[in-house]
Amino acid sequence: MTTETPRRQPTLEEVAERAGVSRSAASRAINNAPHVSRAKREAVQRAIDDLGYVPNATARALATQQAGAVVLAISGDDPAMFADPFFAEIVVGVNSVLEETELELMLSLATSSRGQARLEQVLRTRQAAGVMLMSLHGDDPLAALADNASVPVVFGGRPLNFEPRYYVDADNRGGARLATEHLVAAGRRRIATITGRLDEGAGMARLQGFQDALAVAGLDNSLIDHGDFSEEGGSLAMTRLLDRAPDLDGVFIASDQMAIGALRVLSKAGRSVPADVALVGFNDITSARHTEPPLTTVNQPIHALGREMAKMLLALMSGDQPSPLILPTQLVIRSSV
Repeated sequence: MTTETPRRQPTLEEVAERAGVSRSAASRAINNAPHVSRAKREAVQRAIDDLGYVPNATARALATQQAGAVVLAISGDDPAMFADPFFAEIVVGVNSVLEETELELMLSLATSSRGQARLEQVLRTRQAAGVMLMSLHGDDPLAALADNASVPVVFGGRPLNFEPRYYVDADNRGGARLATEHLVAAGRRRIATITGRLDEGAGMARLQGFQDALAVAGLDNSLIDHGDFSEEGGSLAMTRLLDRAPDLDGVFIASDQMAIGALRVLSKAGRSVPADVALVGFNDITSARHTEPPLTTVNQPIHALGREMAKMLLALMSGDQPSPLILPTQLVIRSSV
């Protein structure tokens, strides 16, 4: 009497390979998840029929549950960051895309070791269908988590030390160059900058744009003080700049929040804006229109940044391979120059 060796069951990877799609796209097609094209669903079904694949009932139930959420992970655990309209607008942009799907948005603040461990668990155990990462600093450990993730990952902004495969960013360097060129065109010759965090890609790119413009104009581009994108950081940096260079007549400031703080310091110092010192900010948040005087600034499409991040993540989850995207910035002229 002979005993037949049980036939090995085909795997999900084999189904994906036969269908010509990614593993995640095959999984989502099998689980009837949203944002999988009809062509991919049909290819997966043909592969299932050809191979005789039978999804594990437990795994299928778990996958269906896990496909219900995506994570927006921000490298920061300071609640004060949500006083910055930038992050609120990002969330609104992301949600404007996700609300058209069955996916929920999870928010993760992941600077502390505890926050990083929590996010790592989400990535490792597939408690979410995809992740968007923002505000990485220097050699941020979140970058390594992204490398090892078993779900699609999209970066909001390019990290400082490497360029990920999938990201959405704004033209920070070009926008900063426009802002500084505007100060030069207005006749300002002693021009300073207040930077954002220089361990972030956006902060460094805006500094480089400032230096580019002044180098082309043949002006000193070394009058630099450092902030942290916050209103308080702008106040402190403006105070230091006035002590160091009381003859300055123009300042490019790497965020509107910092520019608001700088305006307050200039007013207390008796410096008229723009008669004595001209200012240009960056971001074009709503409050930039209501400062005294209204702030000339660089508009970056913050809502669109969040929206495009979510669209790119959905494309990856569907098995597509979208190209990185850099959104344009433009100068908005008001009364501070």
